[in-house]
Amino acid sequence: MKRRSLDPETPAESAELSLCEALLSLKNADEMNAFLHDLCTPAELEVLVDRWRVVPYLLDEVPYREIHERTAVSITTIGRVARFLNQGNGGYLAAAARAARRRAAAKKAKS
Repeated sequence: MKRRSLDPETPAESAELSLCEALLSLKNADEMNAFLHDLCTPAELEVLVDRWRVVPYLLDEVPYREIHERTAVSITTIGRVARFLNQGNGGYLAAAARAARRRAAAKKAKS
């Protein structure tokens, strides 16, 4: 991604932290959805959704080709997500674990 020169009074790290704080301030999925639709272009949002969509398949060790057939996400994107699942900063794993706990709690509440 091309980086434009930033105002020295607003370092990139500070702007990134501000974005993280804005994301954390949102109270529910509807607020997050509205924010993401305001923040991202349709193409950017599609890329994010595609990446997230393949995470459960990768965690279940589904082969890349089968993931591609089920989701239409490119093999390149699937490989990129897999690399970050295995060697990244733990963000995918933390979010996936929390999402699984929420689904399990919702399922249990229905019973």
